[in-house]
Amino acid sequence: MSTLGMNAPNRHDLVTVVAGESQLVLAPGFGGAVVSWTRGPEPIFRLPLPNALQAETPRDLASYPLFPYSNRVAGRRFTFERQTYELPDLMNGWAIHGAGWRLPWTAHEADGLVTLTLDYPGGELWPFAFRAEQIFRLEEDALSIKCVVTNTHTGLAPLAFGQHPFFPRTPETTLQFTATGLQRNAPDMLPIDHTPVPPERDHSTARPVGPDSIDNCFTGWNGRARIAYPDRGFALDITADPIFANLIVYIPEGRDFLAIEPVTNITDGLNRMDGPIPPGVFVIPPGAQRRGTMRFSITQL
Repeated sequence: MSTLGMNAPNRHDLVTVVAGESQLVLAPGFGGAVVSWTRGPEPIFRLPLPNALQAETPRDLASYPLFPYSNRVAGRRFTFERQTYELPDLMNGWAIHGAGWRLPWTAHEADGLVTLTLDYPGGELWPFAFRAEQIFRLEEDALSIKCVVTNTHTGLAPLAFGQHPFFPRTPETTLQFTATGLQRNAPDMLPIDHTPVPPERDHSTARPVGPDSIDNCFTGWNGRARIAYPDRGFALDITADPIFANLIVYIPEGRDFLAIEPVTNITDGLNRMDGPIPPGVFVIPPGAQRRGTMRFSITQL
């Protein structure tokens, strides 16, 4: 493994990690995002969209972190401990994907791992102080990401986390995963109810990534998923610790990528803390933390 640009103060500096033919490029200054993960000529994560680095747009890179919550918050507000908090418009009128992707992180390397760290003091993006860490381990045929969040606020705080990786989509791509429930969305993309997974969304056996758009939270995820590329000769197996009990599947119509996002919280979990399904938002005291690891493994077909 080799790294370049470690601890560099320039927001535009990148970190490159190499393991055999695998190469991982990180952008600490741009939301702690992954710029790319490739193995030889093959992109494993989606390649950055044009001008993404120049535009400083983490959402157009290969992957970005979701701290201290994933997906949308209804009305850009939530109530905690009898106080209501307002959140800013982060994208198209939504409070979405937390604070971490909007802030610069710092990087350091030790023992073959690269750690990106964010110490957030609390403010407009999120009312409570927290520390977030992403710990990357690259192997020739695999990448693991450990996510750690610590409550550095003076009192109890709600915290959640996840990752938002994008993957290439080809005509022969298939997707397989098992979940028990689905949050169905209204036109504003906020959940209207929670149901068992309907047949047209059941991916317990591999099914082609077809033309239908999907942008839903699947609940009761068993922590395993497979994206297979028969035309590319390999599959990507995703495994995640049980703390990632939910999976966001985003398949936009007419695009050449998809996103499979292991997350702890359901969509709008901050406003559904007392609902019928576990919200995946952790209320923890000062100094306490939650952590979980996900792994992406390349398997030849």
